Amino acid sequence: MRNALARAILASIRFEKPDFIPVRISVNGACWHHYPQEALFDLKESHPHLFPGFVRPKGYYEPRHKLVAMKDHPYVDDFGCLWETTDDGITGTVTRHPLCDWSAYATWKRPDPAVCTGIGPIDWEKKRADIREKRENGDLIEVGLRHGHTFLQLCDLRGYENLVYDMVDEEPRLFQLIEDIETFNMGIIQRYLDIGVDLMDYAEDLGMQIGPMISPEHFLKYIKPSYQRLMKPALDKGVIVHMHSDGDIRALADYLVDSGVQVINLQDLVNGIDWIAGKYRGRICIELDVDRQRITRFGSPAEIDALIREEVEKISTPQGGLMLLYGLYPGTPLENVKAVFDALERYSFYYQ
Repeated sequence: MRNALARAILASIRFEKPDFIPVRISVNGACWHHYPQEALFDLKESHPHLFPGFVRPKGYYEPRHKLVAMKDHPYVDDFGCLWETTDDGITGTVTRHPLCDWSAYATWKRPDPAVCTGIGPIDWEKKRADIREKRENGDLIEVGLRHGHTFLQLCDLRGYENLVYDMVDEEPRLFQLIEDIETFNMGIIQRYLDIGVDLMDYAEDLGMQIGPMISPEHFLKYIKPSYQRLMKPALDKGVIVHMHSDGDIRALADYLVDSGVQVINLQDLVNGIDWIAGKYRGRICIELDVDRQRITRFGSPAEIDALIREEVEKISTPQGGLMLLYGLYPGTPLENVKAVFDALERYSFYYQ
């Protein structure tokens, strides 16, 4: 029997009347040196529904940061992109694009999915054992490609402006580069599918504060065909296809759903609560990324409660179709963090 959260997630995705609205909270690694650690531990302990099984660590907690999120440790990923950040825990930015000049393409080698994920090494036998253990514990087996697997990977390799010009100019080498990236991505996907998983995530930010980073025309021509090919093997095996995309993706969202996305993770205020509800409520499962820019950062606890209640009232259904996600980053006052956690825990049981 799967654990309670796993059962609720599956029931929400399938519109099978979950016992509660699933809520997940991601505490960014930088939080542990920006907030008093004991205060964060207290918040976790006081919200057992949000953090089931949490055990307070002894002594100072040192999070394990991603390779692309380590201050003073520039990192060259498997594609040859140089990442730098100014704060441990905050994902950096690519400061060196290995294919900014197409002349480098002749000697560039795509990475090998047998030994790496694109942003670091992987031991597939260990991964298989880890997944087997999680399955025995009743966990939902959720895996995925690295964040920014296709469009953002092209940006990282070529640089954003160069990529836009490539698309406008219909640069023939761009099609070959997309094929190279897709071949690598497919190698990761097939290995996960061979192990056996429940959900495959295709995380990639496509939006800005207003509008997408890529025009719908270019998305349809260059990116969507690759998405469809990458998602098809998972869909054919009955694996849930999940996609996260930050920013205003309203102009592209239907294309994502058409590609096969069954769970769409998108931001609330930048896309609009009413737009999200009117477009997708009851149609596909929405994993709503709760605001972390405006109200939860600068609003009052009462405003935070009102926001989350409005989202649940407008988007959820008794049958399911809504999950909530909140990412905590430095800068949000602790009283507001508590208000977010309180509201998420309270409205998780909206239909009970």
